[in-house]
Amino acid sequence: MSEPRRVVITGLGAVSCIGIGVEAFVEGLRAGRTGFSPIRSFDASEFPSVVAAEVHDFDPAALVERLDPGQWGRSGQFAAAAARLAVRDAGIDPDLLSARRTGSIMGTTAGESQVLQAAVEQWVGNGLKNVDPRLPGMTPVSQIANAVSYELRLSGDSQTIPPACSASNMALGYAFDLVRTGQADFMLAGGADAVNRACHAGFYRLGALAEQVCRPFDVNRSGIITGEGGAVLLLEPLDHALARGARIYAEVLGYGVNCDAKHMVNPDADSIAECIRIAHRYAGVRAEQIDYICAHGTGTPTNDLTEVKAVREVFGDRLPPVSSIKSMIGHTMGAASAFGAIACSKAIEEGFLPPTATVQELDPALGEGLDVVPGAARPASVQVAQNQGLAFGGNNVVTIFGRLR
Repeated sequence: MSEPRRVVITGLGAVSCIGIGVEAFVEGLRAGRTGFSPIRSFDASEFPSVVAAEVHDFDPAALVERLDPGQWGRSGQFAAAAARLAVRDAGIDPDLLSARRTGSIMGTTAGESQVLQAAVEQWVGNGLKNVDPRLPGMTPVSQIANAVSYELRLSGDSQTIPPACSASNMALGYAFDLVRTGQADFMLAGGADAVNRACHAGFYRLGALAEQVCRPFDVNRSGIITGEGGAVLLLEPLDHALARGARIYAEVLGYGVNCDAKHMVNPDADSIAECIRIAHRYAGVRAEQIDYICAHGTGTPTNDLTEVKAVREVFGDRLPPVSSIKSMIGHTMGAASAFGAIACSKAIEEGFLPPTATVQELDPALGEGLDVVPGAARPASVQVAQNQGLAFGGNNVVTIFGRLR
């Protein structure tokens, strides 16, 4: 191509603990609704924390049109359902997507750990020969993106990428590049993960689990609440979106990627700050143009201090509002950044700041002048939004979205 294409977001699909469908999800965000409840997907009675952010009212058969839920794991079901919702939301003909170069890039942390858990339990309890023969075909991580491609009959690039909790930001960046450079006509990008025993146990052993509530930026914060769901965005060339009269939520301006390469679980402020600068350069924006930051905001003491320190390193004394939607939907692992991207897109379109719903007393160690939008959403003009994903292994990805100009 002689010039890169501009890329916009025209469809949003959300399957979350506070609402299924983008309108229900955003209504929950605006109200500061939390989706924490006792765990139902496995026996958590031996854990001090028995709370998660599960999607209790999820009926995949009511949302998908082609995929047989019985042949796919819960993460794949989340991805396919969210993708179908995004396509419906975009008002685009699914046959057009399947006829053109359209692909699916999905992020994940744990893949189909629920499926693996079920297979192991059957093996240990009843012997290897009595494991449900459907389970092995559900276990590959690749099945999460494949579920989207199967549901929508997509023949383009189909990849599941696993850089942990920044995975769906990475998926968005990769999909953006494919559309921007003309290698794809449309892309579905996002992430999916399901609550499972392995993740819950892992965060417990790290001392990173909160017992009842996730309180990012609060002086009494104690850790994450494990969550689940699927979040998918439809990326489309601007000229095509305008020609068909599509509703445009936001333009994807650019993204930044780097790796701390220092510690497996502790984030590094200098590296995060450099990732933000990379994103700004790629997106062609300056720090003073950012109106809102959707933080990674896990609610662990280390993450919140380090993330705010990195933001201050880039923005100086002029801090835009910084909030964490994990205060409402928990840590949805590989889907977290995609939920953040949906929140940014709707914040730009509707003019509001998503809240940090559960903060009660801001930690003074985070410094003065920090606005975490406590409690519930408030009106604001958001022209440019920054979405941060920070993962174990030091995988940082920051995406930038802007109002169409």
